[in-house]
Amino acid sequence: MAKKTLIISLVYYPEFVGGAEVAVKEITDRSSSGSFDMITLIGSEKERLATLGAVRVFRVGFRVNNHKLLGKALFNFQKYLFPFFVFIKGASLMKENKYDIVWSIMANYAGFGALFLKLRFPSVKLLLTLQEGDPIKYIKRRVFLVYPLFKMIFKKADAIQTISNYLKDFALSMKGKNIKVVPNGVDINNFTKEFSEEEKSLLKEKLNINTGDIVLVTTSRLVVKNGIKDVISAISLLPQKYKFLIIGEGPLRQDLENLVRGLGLSARVSFVGFLPHKDIPLYFSVSDIFIRTSLSEGLGNSFLEAMAFGLPVVATPVGGIVDFIKDGVTGVLVAPEDKESIKEGVLRLENREFLFSIKKQGKDLAVSSYDWNNISKEFDSILKNI
Repeated sequence: MAKKTLIISLVYYPEFVGGAEVAVKEITDRSSSGSFDMITLIGSEKERLATLGAVRVFRVGFRVNNHKLLGKALFNFQKYLFPFFVFIKGASLMKENKYDIVWSIMANYAGFGALFLKLRFPSVKLLLTLQEGDPIKYIKRRVFLVYPLFKMIFKKADAIQTISNYLKDFALSMKGKNIKVVPNGVDINNFTKEFSEEEKSLLKEKLNINTGDIVLVTTSRLVVKNGIKDVISAISLLPQKYKFLIIGEGPLRQDLENLVRGLGLSARVSFVGFLPHKDIPLYFSVSDIFIRTSLSEGLGNSFLEAMAFGLPVVATPVGGIVDFIKDGVTGVLVAPEDKESIKEGVLRLENREFLFSIKKQGKDLAVSSYDWNNISKEFDSILKNI
């Protein structure tokens, strides 16, 4: 029997694209379980109602302008109002469409909004997805003023889906029930693309990559938890042939650029900026090693995408990363916030036999176990059986 699902997500395409947003789109595009509507913040989007893929998107809140400071301040303020926007809009949509499921994307602002709807419409099923990448202690500290209400999100959920065992343990600690681990996946078709020598040569010229260079690459939001400054510090300890491509944007960009200049690494570290998902594989094709020395991770889609492409991965043993990276088998693990450990981890890959083994086993795992076509079927079974 087809079900109607109302998704609650703080942000969504096209303005905001992270691991959680990619997951929602990949799952809903492939789902056979019914129809999907969504409530999300409007941001600077012009249309309050749009259809994106298989999802009808209702945007709530106050439209923000593109002014860097004022727009950001208004948007951040609205996060705190989002649960109330959700309740008002959701109650109206609930009466009109009689949803079977309210699906909260993360136990943050969206989780509070979904909880309010569950309390108002107790017969509707509440599905909670945990995609959180921040440290659990940090998450709990942020909600300490409303901690009993925060805990109620987990206790009232009829089912909880987490993307890693790390987040499953979090859900268990919050007294959640019916918990199932279904990880995020990889668009295998996109991340197994091949490129011509001409395409690669043009990009190498643009990025000042020369014959003999060894290129490290990361796709990462430029925030503290992703440990980019530690990789930059480690680059200063590596031979001159090592270069670093940073794909992504974030509030730390200026600080990181200052660090690069201060260490005299401007010729070896390049800030690419934001890239659409479809363009990332071309940059992987001119790279040799994927690296992100995170301080915390819910899972780490970027690592899996790099593995699927065939890049060896250097990572830290935090959060959900340990679900798929085994040191010396499917990747190289290094200590967080330790530039010496990071340097040594990268240098381990100079052993050609070890390098090829890591690349092969990492790719085999990503392609066989993290294909969105298979992951979406696992998730569909949750929607059908909740």
